Amino acid sequence: MKILCILLPHFPLKCETLRHAGINSCSVIITRAIGSQKLVLDHSPELNNLCVGMPLQQALSSHGEAELMHADIPYYWTVFNEILDALEEKSPLVEGTDLGEVYIGLDGLHLIYEDDDVTVSAMHEAIPAAFDARIGIAEGKFPSCLAAQYNPAGSYKTIDGNITAFLKDLSCDFLPVSLKSKDKLHEFGLHTMGQIVSLSPGPLQAQFGPEGKRIWELVNGIDDTPLYPRMREENIEENTTLSSVTTSLDVILMAIETLLSRAFIRFESKGMGMRSINLWTRSWLAEHWERSINFKEPAMNTKTALSRIKQIMENAPQPGPIEQLGIKVTGLGCQHGKQRSLFTEVRANDHLLNDIKQLEFRLGGPQLYRVKEVEPWSRIPERRYALTPLSR
Repeated sequence: MKILCILLPHFPLKCETLRHAGINSCSVIITRAIGSQKLVLDHSPELNNLCVGMPLQQALSSHGEAELMHADIPYYWTVFNEILDALEEKSPLVEGTDLGEVYIGLDGLHLIYEDDDVTVSAMHEAIPAAFDARIGIAEGKFPSCLAAQYNPAGSYKTIDGNITAFLKDLSCDFLPVSLKSKDKLHEFGLHTMGQIVSLSPGPLQAQFGPEGKRIWELVNGIDDTPLYPRMREENIEENTTLSSVTTSLDVILMAIETLLSRAFIRFESKGMGMRSINLWTRSWLAEHWERSINFKEPAMNTKTALSRIKQIMENAPQPGPIEQLGIKVTGLGCQHGKQRSLFTEVRANDHLLNDIKQLEFRLGGPQLYRVKEVEPWSRIPERRYALTPLSR
């Protein structure tokens, strides 16, 4: 399949530049935390020998003078999704699963655009000039990505014919494999892709496992990775800024419960529930924490969803005192058949809750609340109790 790749180099840094113009006057390393480890997400172009995924401690050993900045992942994805939306106006086959990296299927676009020049021009129109888009075209994702990397901004490069001839002098660092595998290749004296071509797949698999076969295929110009176009669905996101930073799990769960209630109002009337959500928090030091949460059965109400979220958060500590948090519903589903209770009181309670939900749907929001303890030990009266919707 003929693929057009668009690379937006140093995308997180460019996003930060949109908000803080003064960043261009200093050297910056943008970091993100994965568990207790801090890794490099992006950096200023003049900082050599740095790469995405490198441990921060290793990066500071050669660039200790650089200014550190915590990554704002939700903001970067907001900007990136706006670009993807604009590209979908040009082509229906748009994939954007990694920040700053877009793949577009060209099959059938010749019916809309007469040649590659017109196609590339249309793509450039959809991308703000500040992101310096680089475009490459080839058969497969990996070759098209390399074509984009070796092409200046504002134009495009096409790879046709013998792909291995183009790859042979390129560094192994361009392979889309783990940093550990790249370091191991260099330890074996395999610095270019041309050196790997002469090897058979067996020794590579013995040393690198499943990645060994992948490496051998890529350096030989074989890339049958399918395109995964974005699926259009309703965008359901809710977020909030807390009145004061907190480390209390109870307070955080109360805020999440409010966000879930607002989200359910938007789709529960269709008889659907949450199959999966992304939950994120941001500390007062701008440290980002994020988890993808799946439900075995669609969560049809706030109580069910909150129970699962509580389990996740109890086992995944926050990076620091929380200032902001948000949810994004990434999947909806219908509940399987459910037997009703044999007890009259339980059925009556279910009928009452259903009537309350119908009332809230008609009036556009929660109408009945209950008082719930949050921090009964707090000196501040407003923190001791909170109102939560009765129907959740």
